[in-house]
Amino acid sequence: MGNVNTILTNARTNFERAAKRLTGVCSDDVLAKIREPKERIEITLAPQLSDGKVHVFKAFVVRYSDALGPAKGGIRLSPTTSIDDVHGLAMEMTWKCALIGVPFGGGKSGIVADPLTLNPRDKEIVIRSFARNAHRHISPFVYVPAPDMGTNDIDMGHIKDVIASNFGGATTHGCYVTGKPIIMGGIAGRREATGRGVAMTAVEAMKLCKLDPKSSTAIVQGFGNVGSVAAKALSDLGLKIVGIGDVFGAIYSANGIDVSALNDHVAKTGKVTCFTGAENIDGQKLLEMPCDLLVPAAAANQITEQNAANVKAKVIAEGANSPTTPKADAILEEKGVFVIPDILCNAGGVFVSYLEYTQETQQEQMAEEVVHQRLAERMAKTFRQVHALAGEQKVSMRDAAMLLAVQRVCAALTARGMLP
Repeated sequence: MGNVNTILTNARTNFERAAKRLTGVCSDDVLAKIREPKERIEITLAPQLSDGKVHVFKAFVVRYSDALGPAKGGIRLSPTTSIDDVHGLAMEMTWKCALIGVPFGGGKSGIVADPLTLNPRDKEIVIRSFARNAHRHISPFVYVPAPDMGTNDIDMGHIKDVIASNFGGATTHGCYVTGKPIIMGGIAGRREATGRGVAMTAVEAMKLCKLDPKSSTAIVQGFGNVGSVAAKALSDLGLKIVGIGDVFGAIYSANGIDVSALNDHVAKTGKVTCFTGAENIDGQKLLEMPCDLLVPAAAANQITEQNAANVKAKVIAEGANSPTTPKADAILEEKGVFVIPDILCNAGGVFVSYLEYTQETQQEQMAEEVVHQRLAERMAKTFRQVHALAGEQKVSMRDAAMLLAVQRVCAALTARGMLP
């Protein structure tokens, strides 16, 4: 079958490219320490659902690194997730947190269940079961989860409630989970942070490529939390959104798609297809349609060596985690496509999670305009740092981002010392 692209193989390939360039800068001993995760945990959940039957679900928690602070990373609820996926995502979170400059290590968790087949009551039962069974691994000083694919702010509220109840209190002492409802100590702007950050970095890249947002087109693959917010933000900045896809299919219109009207359509129908004024097209074909900016904000391994040559976008902003395989990266680089790597492009979410963490720790409240301002400043600053290093080293944006991130984790490990 040859090499199979997985989130973990992609993450390892990107790390090894960075490690090779850092030979002599970071010691082999330090690089060896961060080549593997600190913990890979498998948990069995067996809740009784609303049908009166016990259902067994597997769950995973991976703490990849805590060199810079407690592990940070979302909870993925998906029928196809695996411990290797969670391992790869935790590895990527390690570099993302280091790159964006927050005092967190990398972690991730996953529950093998299909959110589309769980009614709201059963989903709450599964999430609460996870929190009860994984509570030993969740702490402001160990691992701080957040929403990811298949989970949302409501789920994080349930997790906080379980943990508070375990301690016999009305609330938790410190921040155990981010991305919560604002009424439960969440922060204004967190839900939109990842999508807004994607739009911010996309526009920065377009300026470098001499593309005027007000006369450019964009395609967004994925219309969940990240894709829908990114599409609206890009539209507000003047881009014409010509294509949008979700798990059920895709739509395309050279005349542009009204994102606000599409949001209303999705709220009623649950999918983007059959939207008035746009034609239904194949979800994979969407990636190859003409546009200036392509935002893969759905699943991993969407741009591969099979379709990379057919991608017509001049800029790719990776809203999803690991949407581009290493072989596809090489093809895109040869074509001169400007790729904003995931650990930079979608880091807005973890940055605002850090603001939520500090807000809850200090028992403060931060105004939404302050959150937006700090997010914009941090995303722009980090983008400029990565772009400058890419120019100095004559490497891709992904390689430059990885060099900065891995070097920071190595520095933290060196400062801690090599003894356990």
